[in-house]
Amino acid sequence: MKSAPRPRRRLGWVVLVLAALLALPAPAAGADDATLLRVFLKDGSSLVSFGEPAHVGDRVIFSMPTAASPNPPLHLINLPADRVDWDRTDRYSTSARASHYLAGRAELDYAELSNGMAEALNEVTLTTDPARRLQIVEQARRTLAAWPESHYNFRLAEVRQMLAMLDEAIADLRASTGERRFDLSLSASVEPLTIAEPLLPPPSPKEAIEAVLSAARAVDSSVERTSLLTTALVGLDRDKAALPADWVATTRATITEAMNVDVRLDQSYEALSTSTMAAADRRAKVADVRGLVRLLEQIHVRDDALGGKRPETVTALVAAVEEKLDAARRLQLARDRWAMQQPKFRKYDVSMSVPMDLFAQLKPSLENIKALAGSSPGNLTFIERISARILKLSAAIVPPDEFVAAHALLVSAVQLATQAAQVRREATLAGNMARAWDASSAAAGALMLGARAQTDIQALLRPPQLR
Repeated sequence: MKSAPRPRRRLGWVVLVLAALLALPAPAAGADDATLLRVFLKDGSSLVSFGEPAHVGDRVIFSMPTAASPNPPLHLINLPADRVDWDRTDRYSTSARASHYLAGRAELDYAELSNGMAEALNEVTLTTDPARRLQIVEQARRTLAAWPESHYNFRLAEVRQMLAMLDEAIADLRASTGERRFDLSLSASVEPLTIAEPLLPPPSPKEAIEAVLSAARAVDSSVERTSLLTTALVGLDRDKAALPADWVATTRATITEAMNVDVRLDQSYEALSTSTMAAADRRAKVADVRGLVRLLEQIHVRDDALGGKRPETVTALVAAVEEKLDAARRLQLARDRWAMQQPKFRKYDVSMSVPMDLFAQLKPSLENIKALAGSSPGNLTFIERISARILKLSAAIVPPDEFVAAHALLVSAVQLATQAAQVRREATLAGNMARAWDASSAAAGALMLGARAQTDIQALLRPPQLR
Protein backbone atom coordinates (compact mmCIF):
# COMPACT_ATOMS: atom_id res chain seq x y z
CA MET A 1 0.00 0.00 0.00
CA LYS A 2 1.23 3.43 -0.96
CA SER A 3 1.59 5.95 1.79
CA ALA A 4 -0.36 9.24 1.62
CA PRO A 5 1.64 12.19 0.27
CA ARG A 6 3.18 14.33 2.89
CA PRO A 7 1.53 17.79 3.48
CA ARG A 8 4.62 19.56 2.14
CA ARG A 9 4.50 17.68 -1.17
CA ARG A 10 0.72 18.08 -1.54
CA LEU A 11 0.95 21.80 -0.79
CA GLY A 12 3.49 22.16 -3.59
CA TRP A 13 1.11 20.41 -5.97
CA VAL A 14 -1.75 22.72 -4.91
CA VAL A 15 0.46 25.77 -5.54
CA LEU A 16 1.17 24.56 -9.09
CA VAL A 17 -2.53 23.95 -9.85
CA LEU A 18 -3.56 27.33 -8.43
CA ALA A 19 -0.90 29.08 -10.45
CA ALA A 20 -2.26 27.42 -13.58
CA LEU A 21 -5.82 28.49 -12.74
CA LEU A 22 -4.75 32.07 -12.09
CA ALA A 23 -3.08 32.16 -15.50
CA LEU A 24 -6.19 31.08 -17.46
CA PRO A 25 -7.12 33.53 -20.24
CA ALA A 26 -10.14 35.79 -19.65
CA PRO A 27 -13.33 35.47 -21.69
CA ALA A 28 -13.82 38.12 -24.35
CA ALA A 29 -15.49 41.30 -23.09
CA GLY A 30 -18.88 42.21 -24.47
CA ALA A 31 -20.04 45.55 -25.83
CA ASP A 32 -20.19 48.29 -23.23
CA ASP A 33 -23.83 49.30 -23.48
CA ALA A 34 -24.76 49.06 -19.80
CA THR A 35 -25.42 52.81 -19.56
CA LEU A 36 -28.64 52.15 -21.49
CA LEU A 37 -31.03 51.10 -18.74
CA ARG A 38 -34.77 50.47 -18.95
CA VAL A 39 -37.74 51.96 -17.13
CA PHE A 40 -40.55 49.41 -17.28
CA LEU A 41 -44.11 50.74 -17.18
CA LYS A 42 -47.02 48.91 -15.64
CA ASP A 43 -48.60 48.47 -19.09
CA GLY A 44 -45.69 46.18 -20.01
CA SER A 45 -43.82 48.62 -22.23
CA SER A 46 -40.36 49.92 -21.45
CA LEU A 47 -38.49 53.16 -22.04
CA VAL A 48 -34.74 53.40 -22.52
CA SER A 49 -32.98 55.48 -19.86
CA PHE A 50 -29.54 56.92 -20.54
CA GLY A 51 -28.06 56.34 -17.10
CA GLU A 52 -29.87 55.77 -13.83
CA PRO A 53 -33.40 57.21 -13.52
CA ALA A 54 -33.94 59.55 -10.57
CA HIS A 55 -36.84 58.72 -8.23
CA VAL A 56 -37.78 62.06 -6.63
CA GLY A 57 -40.87 62.05 -4.43
CA ASP A 58 -43.80 60.88 -6.57
CA ARG A 59 -41.94 61.49 -9.84
CA VAL A 60 -39.34 59.61 -11.87
CA ILE A 61 -37.02 61.62 -14.10
CA PHE A 62 -34.58 60.30 -16.70
CA SER A 63 -33.06 61.06 -20.10
CA MET A 64 -34.45 58.95 -22.93
CA PRO A 65 -32.64 58.51 -26.28
CA THR A 66 -35.06 59.35 -29.10
CA ALA A 67 -33.10 57.82 -31.98
CA ALA A 68 -31.17 54.63 -32.75
CA SER A 69 -27.76 56.21 -33.31
CA PRO A 70 -24.35 56.18 -31.59
CA ASN A 71 -24.90 59.63 -30.06
CA PRO A 72 -28.69 59.95 -29.95
CA PRO A 73 -30.55 63.11 -28.94
CA LEU A 74 -31.92 62.86 -25.41
CA HIS A 75 -35.33 63.91 -24.14
CA LEU A 76 -35.89 64.56 -20.43
CA ILE A 77 -38.83 62.44 -19.28
CA ASN A 78 -40.81 63.29 -16.14
CA LEU A 79 -43.32 60.57 -15.20
CA PRO A 80 -45.56 59.89 -12.23
CA ALA A 81 -43.72 57.24 -10.22
CA ASP A 82 -46.89 55.16 -9.79
CA ARG A 83 -46.85 54.34 -13.52
CA VAL A 84 -43.50 52.52 -13.21
CA ASP A 85 -43.05 48.79 -12.56
CA TRP A 86 -40.30 49.32 -10.00
CA ASP A 87 -39.58 45.63 -9.30
CA ARG A 88 -38.79 44.91 -12.92
CA THR A 89 -36.98 48.24 -13.40
CA ASP A 90 -34.73 47.56 -10.39
CA ARG A 91 -34.01 44.00 -11.55
CA TYR A 92 -33.03 45.26 -14.97
CA SER A 93 -30.79 47.91 -13.45
CA THR A 94 -29.02 45.24 -11.40
CA SER A 95 -28.53 43.06 -14.49
CA ALA A 96 -27.25 46.03 -16.50
CA ARG A 97 -24.77 47.01 -13.80
CA ALA A 98 -23.53 43.42 -13.64
CA SER A 99 -23.13 43.29 -17.42
CA HIS A 100 -21.33 46.60 -17.43
CA TYR A 101 -19.00 45.40 -14.68
CA LEU A 102 -18.28 42.04 -16.30
CA ALA A 103 -17.50 43.74 -19.61
CA GLY A 104 -15.24 46.35 -18.11
CA ARG A 105 -13.81 46.43 -14.61
CA ALA A 106 -14.05 42.70 -13.88
CA GLU A 107 -10.74 41.73 -15.53
CA LEU A 108 -8.83 44.39 -13.62
CA ASP A 109 -10.32 43.25 -10.32
CA TYR A 110 -9.61 39.61 -11.13
CA ALA A 111 -6.03 40.47 -11.99
CA GLU A 112 -5.72 42.19 -8.61
CA LEU A 113 -7.15 39.09 -6.93
CA SER A 114 -4.73 36.88 -8.86
CA ASN A 115 -1.77 38.97 -7.80
CA GLY A 116 -2.88 38.75 -4.18
CA MET A 117 -3.29 34.98 -4.39
CA ALA A 118 0.08 34.61 -6.09
CA GLU A 119 1.79 36.64 -3.38
CA ALA A 120 0.12 34.52 -0.69
CA LEU A 121 1.18 31.25 -2.36
CA ASN A 122 4.71 32.51 -2.81
CA GLU A 123 4.85 33.38 0.86
CA VAL A 124 3.62 29.89 1.73
CA THR A 125 6.41 28.23 -0.25
CA LEU A 126 8.99 30.37 1.53
CA THR A 127 7.61 29.73 5.04
CA THR A 128 8.75 26.72 7.08
CA ASP A 129 6.56 27.29 10.15
CA PRO A 130 3.46 25.04 9.70
CA ALA A 131 1.23 27.27 11.85
CA ARG A 132 2.21 30.37 9.86
CA ARG A 133 1.63 28.54 6.56
CA LEU A 134 -1.82 27.48 7.74
CA GLN A 135 -2.62 31.03 8.73
CA ILE A 136 -1.59 32.38 5.30
CA VAL A 137 -3.62 29.79 3.38
CA GLU A 138 -6.73 30.27 5.55
CA GLN A 139 -6.58 34.04 5.05
CA ALA A 140 -6.20 33.56 1.28
CA ARG A 141 -9.16 31.17 1.36
CA ARG A 142 -11.37 33.72 3.18
CA THR A 143 -10.44 36.43 0.69
CA LEU A 144 -11.16 34.15 -2.26
CA ALA A 145 -14.49 32.92 -0.85
CA ALA A 146 -15.78 36.49 -0.32
CA TRP A 147 -14.69 37.76 -3.74
CA PRO A 148 -17.43 36.36 -6.07
CA GLU A 149 -20.37 37.82 -4.14
CA SER A 150 -19.03 41.38 -4.44
CA HIS A 151 -17.86 40.95 -8.03
CA TYR A 152 -20.96 39.52 -9.72
CA ASN A 153 -19.48 35.95 -9.53
CA PHE A 154 -16.93 36.72 -12.23
CA ARG A 155 -14.70 33.68 -13.04
CA LEU A 156 -16.83 31.62 -10.67
CA ALA A 157 -15.67 28.26 -12.07
CA GLU A 158 -12.02 29.13 -11.52
CA VAL A 159 -12.76 30.49 -8.04
CA ARG A 160 -14.55 27.24 -7.11
CA GLN A 161 -11.61 25.15 -8.26
CA MET A 162 -9.19 27.31 -6.31
CA LEU A 163 -11.38 27.06 -3.20
CA ALA A 164 -11.37 23.28 -3.48
CA MET A 165 -7.59 23.25 -3.80
CA LEU A 166 -7.21 25.54 -0.80
CA ASP A 167 -9.58 23.38 1.25
CA GLU A 168 -7.37 20.33 0.60
CA ALA A 169 -4.25 22.26 1.51
CA ILE A 170 -5.86 23.58 4.70
CA ALA A 171 -6.94 20.08 5.71
CA ASP A 172 -3.40 18.74 5.22
CA LEU A 173 -1.80 21.68 7.03
CA ARG A 174 -4.13 21.21 9.97
CA ALA A 175 -3.33 17.53 10.10
CA SER A 176 0.40 18.31 10.11
CA THR A 177 -0.05 20.60 13.11
CA GLY A 178 -1.98 17.90 14.99
CA GLU A 179 -5.28 19.78 14.85
CA ARG A 180 -8.24 17.38 14.79
CA ARG A 181 -11.15 19.90 14.59
CA PHE A 182 -12.16 20.97 11.08
CA ASP A 183 -14.24 24.04 10.16
CA LEU A 184 -16.93 22.78 7.78
CA SER A 185 -17.74 26.37 6.75
CA LEU A 186 -14.53 26.34 4.71
CA SER A 187 -16.30 24.29 2.07
CA ALA A 188 -19.37 26.52 1.83
CA SER A 189 -20.63 26.61 -1.77
CA VAL A 190 -20.76 29.74 -3.87
CA GLU A 191 -24.00 30.17 -5.80
CA PRO A 192 -23.78 31.16 -9.48
CA LEU A 193 -25.00 34.59 -10.53
CA THR A 194 -28.71 34.70 -11.30
CA ILE A 195 -29.68 37.08 -14.09
CA ALA A 196 -32.57 38.98 -12.50
CA GLU A 197 -33.82 40.47 -15.75
CA PRO A 198 -32.53 39.62 -19.25
CA LEU A 199 -30.93 42.58 -20.97
CA LEU A 200 -32.54 43.95 -24.07
CA PRO A 201 -30.65 45.10 -27.15
CA PRO A 202 -30.48 48.80 -28.05
CA PRO A 203 -33.71 49.90 -29.74
CA SER A 204 -34.04 49.86 -33.52
CA PRO A 205 -35.20 53.06 -35.30
CA LYS A 206 -38.77 51.77 -35.22
CA GLU A 207 -38.55 50.79 -31.55
CA ALA A 208 -37.03 54.18 -30.66
CA ILE A 209 -40.01 56.00 -32.17
CA GLU A 210 -42.47 53.59 -30.54
CA ALA A 211 -40.77 54.27 -27.19
CA VAL A 212 -41.22 58.01 -27.70
CA LEU A 213 -44.93 57.40 -28.34
CA SER A 214 -45.15 55.21 -25.22
CA ALA A 215 -43.58 58.03 -23.21
CA ALA A 216 -46.08 60.48 -24.70
CA ARG A 217 -48.92 58.30 -23.46
CA ALA A 218 -47.36 57.95 -20.00
CA VAL A 219 -46.54 61.58 -19.19
CA ASP A 220 -49.16 63.70 -17.45
CA SER A 221 -48.09 67.08 -18.85
CA SER A 222 -49.72 68.23 -22.08
CA VAL A 223 -46.69 70.38 -22.89
CA GLU A 224 -44.34 67.40 -22.51
CA ARG A 225 -46.71 65.17 -24.47
CA THR A 226 -46.80 67.64 -27.37
CA SER A 227 -43.01 67.85 -27.29
CA LEU A 228 -42.71 64.05 -27.44
CA LEU A 229 -45.21 63.76 -30.28
CA THR A 230 -43.28 66.38 -32.21
CA THR A 231 -40.07 64.45 -31.53
CA ALA A 232 -41.73 61.29 -32.92
CA LEU A 233 -42.68 63.14 -36.13
CA VAL A 234 -39.09 64.32 -36.49
CA GLY A 235 -37.95 60.70 -36.03
CA LEU A 236 -40.32 59.50 -38.78
CA ASP A 237 -38.86 62.02 -41.20
CA ARG A 238 -35.27 61.31 -40.14
CA ASP A 239 -35.45 57.52 -40.31
CA LYS A 240 -38.15 56.97 -42.95
CA ALA A 241 -35.67 55.17 -45.25
CA ALA A 242 -35.15 52.50 -42.57
CA LEU A 243 -38.83 52.20 -41.60
CA PRO A 244 -41.72 50.31 -43.21
CA ALA A 245 -43.60 52.75 -45.43
CA ASP A 246 -47.05 51.57 -44.32
CA TRP A 247 -46.07 51.86 -40.66
CA VAL A 248 -44.72 55.36 -41.23
CA ALA A 249 -47.98 56.49 -42.85
CA THR A 250 -50.15 54.94 -40.14
CA THR A 251 -47.99 56.26 -37.32
CA ARG A 252 -47.86 59.75 -38.80
CA ALA A 253 -51.65 59.82 -39.05
CA THR A 254 -51.95 58.60 -35.45
CA ILE A 255 -49.55 61.25 -34.18
CA THR A 256 -51.27 64.02 -36.14
CA GLU A 257 -54.67 63.03 -34.78
CA ALA A 258 -53.27 62.85 -31.23
CA MET A 259 -51.84 66.35 -31.60
CA ASN A 260 -55.16 67.64 -32.96
CA VAL A 261 -56.97 66.08 -30.01
CA ASP A 262 -54.50 67.79 -27.68
CA VAL A 263 -55.14 71.15 -29.35
CA ARG A 264 -58.90 70.75 -28.94
CA LEU A 265 -58.44 69.70 -25.33
CA ASP A 266 -56.19 72.67 -24.67
CA GLN A 267 -58.85 74.98 -26.07
CA SER A 268 -61.56 73.35 -23.94
CA TYR A 269 -59.51 73.58 -20.76
CA GLU A 270 -58.51 77.15 -21.54
CA ALA A 271 -62.18 78.06 -21.93
CA LEU A 272 -62.93 76.28 -18.65
CA SER A 273 -60.18 78.21 -16.88
CA THR A 274 -61.23 81.57 -18.32
CA SER A 275 -64.93 81.23 -17.53
CA THR A 276 -64.26 79.75 -14.08
CA MET A 277 -61.88 82.51 -13.02
CA ALA A 278 -64.27 85.21 -14.24
CA ALA A 279 -67.05 83.67 -12.16
CA ALA A 280 -64.70 83.24 -9.19
CA ASP A 281 -63.73 86.93 -9.32
CA ARG A 282 -67.38 88.02 -9.31
CA ARG A 283 -68.35 85.73 -6.45
CA ALA A 284 -65.31 86.59 -4.35
CA LYS A 285 -66.08 90.32 -4.56
CA VAL A 286 -69.52 89.77 -3.06
CA ALA A 287 -68.24 87.18 -0.53
CA ASP A 288 -70.34 84.44 -2.16
CA VAL A 289 -68.72 81.56 -0.29
CA ARG A 290 -71.31 78.96 -1.23
CA GLY A 291 -71.15 80.00 -4.86
CA LEU A 292 -67.38 79.47 -4.89
CA VAL A 293 -67.75 76.04 -3.29
CA ARG A 294 -70.20 75.10 -6.06
CA LEU A 295 -67.74 76.44 -8.60
CA LEU A 296 -65.04 74.09 -7.29
CA GLU A 297 -67.43 71.16 -7.68
CA GLN A 298 -68.25 72.23 -11.22
CA ILE A 299 -64.54 72.22 -12.14
CA HIS A 300 -64.28 68.52 -11.32
CA VAL A 301 -67.54 67.72 -13.12
CA ARG A 302 -66.34 69.52 -16.23
CA ASP A 303 -62.90 67.88 -15.98
CA ASP A 304 -64.51 64.45 -15.82
CA ALA A 305 -66.56 65.29 -18.91
CA LEU A 306 -63.36 66.18 -20.75
CA GLY A 307 -61.74 62.91 -19.70
CA GLY A 308 -59.45 64.27 -16.98
CA LYS A 309 -56.76 64.93 -19.58
CA ARG A 310 -55.15 68.01 -18.07
CA PRO A 311 -54.45 67.31 -14.39
CA GLU A 312 -51.85 70.07 -14.15
CA THR A 313 -54.33 72.65 -15.53
CA VAL A 314 -57.08 71.50 -13.20
CA THR A 315 -54.74 71.49 -10.20
CA ALA A 316 -53.70 75.08 -10.93
CA LEU A 317 -57.32 76.15 -11.54
CA VAL A 318 -58.55 74.55 -8.32
CA ALA A 319 -55.73 76.25 -6.39
CA ALA A 320 -56.67 79.64 -7.88
CA VAL A 321 -60.36 79.21 -7.03
CA GLU A 322 -59.51 78.00 -3.53
CA GLU A 323 -57.48 81.18 -3.09
CA LYS A 324 -60.56 83.18 -4.10
CA LEU A 325 -62.67 81.11 -1.71
CA ASP A 326 -60.26 81.88 1.13
CA ALA A 327 -60.41 85.58 0.26
CA ALA A 328 -64.22 85.46 0.20
CA ARG A 329 -64.34 83.81 3.61
CA ARG A 330 -62.01 86.44 5.02
CA LEU A 331 -64.11 89.18 3.45
CA GLN A 332 -67.31 87.71 4.90
CA LEU A 333 -65.70 87.52 8.33
CA ALA A 334 -64.61 91.15 8.05
CA ARG A 335 -68.11 92.18 7.00
CA ASP A 336 -69.68 90.27 9.87
CA ARG A 337 -67.33 92.01 12.28
CA TRP A 338 -68.05 95.36 10.66
CA ALA A 339 -71.80 94.77 11.03
CA MET A 340 -71.42 93.95 14.72
CA GLN A 341 -69.47 97.14 15.31
CA GLN A 342 -71.77 99.41 13.32
CA PRO A 343 -73.25 101.08 16.44
CA LYS A 344 -69.76 102.14 17.59
CA PHE A 345 -68.81 103.24 14.08
CA ARG A 346 -71.94 105.37 13.66
CA LYS A 347 -71.39 106.96 17.07
CA TYR A 348 -67.83 107.86 16.12
CA ASP A 349 -68.95 109.24 12.77
CA VAL A 350 -71.50 111.50 14.45
CA SER A 351 -69.02 112.70 17.07
CA MET A 352 -66.42 113.50 14.41
CA SER A 353 -68.77 115.43 12.14
CA VAL A 354 -68.06 118.78 13.86
CA PRO A 355 -64.22 118.39 13.89
CA MET A 356 -64.27 117.33 10.25
CA ASP A 357 -66.49 120.29 9.26
CA LEU A 358 -64.23 122.68 11.16
CA PHE A 359 -61.14 121.30 9.40
CA ALA A 360 -62.84 121.83 6.06
CA GLN A 361 -63.17 125.55 7.01
CA LEU A 362 -59.36 125.73 7.34
CA LYS A 363 -58.65 124.63 3.79
CA PRO A 364 -58.88 128.03 2.01
CA SER A 365 -56.56 129.72 4.48
CA LEU A 366 -54.11 126.77 4.38
CA GLU A 367 -54.12 126.86 0.57
CA ASN A 368 -53.10 130.55 0.71
CA ILE A 369 -50.18 129.75 3.02
CA LYS A 370 -49.16 126.83 0.81
CA ALA A 371 -49.18 128.99 -2.33
CA LEU A 372 -47.55 131.97 -0.56
CA ALA A 373 -50.56 133.96 -1.81
CA GLY A 374 -50.83 136.12 1.26
CA SER A 375 -52.33 135.60 4.71
CA SER A 376 -53.93 138.38 6.74
CA PRO A 377 -53.51 138.52 10.51
CA GLY A 378 -57.21 137.61 10.83
CA ASN A 379 -56.78 134.46 8.73
CA LEU A 380 -53.81 133.34 10.77
CA THR A 381 -55.71 133.91 14.02
CA PHE A 382 -58.68 132.03 12.55
CA ILE A 383 -56.48 129.00 11.78
CA GLU A 384 -55.07 128.96 15.28
CA ARG A 385 -58.47 129.34 16.95
CA ILE A 386 -60.20 126.68 14.85
CA SER A 387 -57.28 124.30 15.19
CA ALA A 388 -57.35 124.61 18.96
CA ARG A 389 -61.06 123.86 18.98
CA ILE A 390 -60.60 120.77 16.75
CA LEU A 391 -57.84 119.43 18.99
CA LYS A 392 -59.99 119.93 22.09
CA LEU A 393 -62.97 118.12 20.51
CA SER A 394 -60.81 115.30 19.14
CA ALA A 395 -59.15 114.72 22.51
CA ALA A 396 -62.55 114.11 24.06
CA ILE A 397 -63.42 111.41 21.48
CA VAL A 398 -62.22 107.83 21.97
CA PRO A 399 -62.08 106.21 18.50
CA PRO A 400 -62.76 102.49 17.93
CA ASP A 401 -59.63 100.44 17.35
CA GLU A 402 -60.13 100.47 13.58
CA PHE A 403 -60.19 104.31 13.54
CA VAL A 404 -57.22 105.00 15.82
CA ALA A 405 -54.75 105.52 12.95
CA ALA A 406 -57.09 107.76 10.95
CA HIS A 407 -57.95 109.75 14.09
CA ALA A 408 -54.22 110.29 14.75
CA LEU A 409 -53.75 111.49 11.17
CA LEU A 410 -56.41 114.17 11.65
CA VAL A 411 -54.79 115.31 14.91
CA SER A 412 -51.40 115.53 13.14
CA ALA A 413 -52.99 117.53 10.30
CA VAL A 414 -54.47 120.06 12.77
CA GLN A 415 -51.13 120.38 14.58
CA LEU A 416 -49.40 121.10 11.26
CA ALA A 417 -52.07 123.71 10.46
CA THR A 418 -51.31 125.50 13.73
CA GLN A 419 -47.60 125.34 12.98
CA ALA A 420 -48.16 126.70 9.46
CA ALA A 421 -50.03 129.75 10.85
CA GLN A 422 -47.37 130.42 13.47
CA VAL A 423 -44.44 130.15 11.06
CA ARG A 424 -46.25 132.29 8.46
CA ARG A 425 -46.75 135.05 11.07
CA GLU A 426 -43.05 134.82 12.01
CA ALA A 427 -41.99 134.98 8.36
CA THR A 428 -44.23 138.00 7.71
CA LEU A 429 -42.90 139.95 10.69
CA ALA A 430 -39.27 139.16 9.78
CA GLY A 431 -39.74 139.46 6.03
CA ASN A 432 -38.00 136.06 5.81
CA MET A 433 -38.79 134.20 2.57
CA ALA A 434 -37.16 130.97 3.74
CA ARG A 435 -39.51 130.83 6.73
CA ALA A 436 -42.42 131.58 4.44
CA TRP A 437 -41.50 128.45 2.49
CA ASP A 438 -41.33 126.49 5.76
CA ALA A 439 -44.88 127.64 6.49
CA SER A 440 -45.89 126.54 2.98
CA SER A 441 -44.52 123.05 3.60
CA ALA A 442 -46.39 122.80 6.92
CA ALA A 443 -49.64 123.90 5.26
CA ALA A 444 -49.16 121.36 2.45
CA GLY A 445 -48.59 118.61 5.02
CA ALA A 446 -51.71 119.65 6.97
CA LEU A 447 -53.85 119.53 3.82
CA MET A 448 -52.43 116.14 2.76
CA LEU A 449 -52.84 114.47 6.17
CA GLY A 450 -56.31 115.93 6.62
CA ALA A 451 -57.43 114.57 3.23
CA ARG A 452 -55.92 111.17 4.02
CA ALA A 453 -57.65 111.07 7.43
CA GLN A 454 -60.99 111.91 5.89
CA THR A 455 -60.56 109.25 3.16
CA ASP A 456 -59.57 106.56 5.69
CA ILE A 457 -62.47 107.36 8.01
CA GLN A 458 -64.98 107.23 5.14
CA ALA A 459 -63.52 103.90 3.94
CA LEU A 460 -63.84 102.39 7.42
CA LEU A 461 -67.45 103.51 7.62
CA ARG A 462 -68.28 101.48 4.48
CA PRO A 463 -68.60 97.68 4.41
CA PRO A 464 -65.22 95.96 3.75
CA GLN A 465 -64.40 95.31 0.10
CA LEU A 466 -62.18 92.70 -1.55
CA ARG A 467 -58.83 94.26 -2.40
